[in-house]
Amino acid sequence: MMKKEERVLLYQFPEEQIVTAHDALRELGIRVQILPADAWREKVGYLLGYKGYKAALPQEDTYFDFSHRLLLLEHIQGKRLTKVLLALEEAGIPRITYKSAITPYNTLWTLRYLCEHMAKEHAATGGDREGDI
Repeated sequence: MMKKEERVLLYQFPEEQIVTAHDALRELGIRVQILPADAWREKVGYLLGYKGYKAALPQEDTYFDFSHRLLLLEHIQGKRLTKVLLALEEAGIPRITYKSAITPYNTLWTLRYLCEHMAKEHAATGGDREGDI
């Protein structure tokens, strides 16, 4: 069985952290995709380029404020996930609170819904600042 390509999507990362993260992930052989600020409108499956997903229709007067960095991980789990997070930390990237593995379920969600879902879970556990866990 062929190993699936690993990919990390970065959302809301400052420019200097994008370069650092990209370099650290490339050393691990992981493809990096930078999501634009308005990516929250799209379904995760569309952002990944999966078949059957179409771009969201533009909506007037819609705004979404999510000021946290988000890391989406495709085909990265277990010990490999630990290695990826450690590599980012060692490269100087501050701890990333909002991270999610890509699942068959969350590909159907908009990025906005995923962010809101994660923020709700994070608030329920008592963390409310970037870097808290």
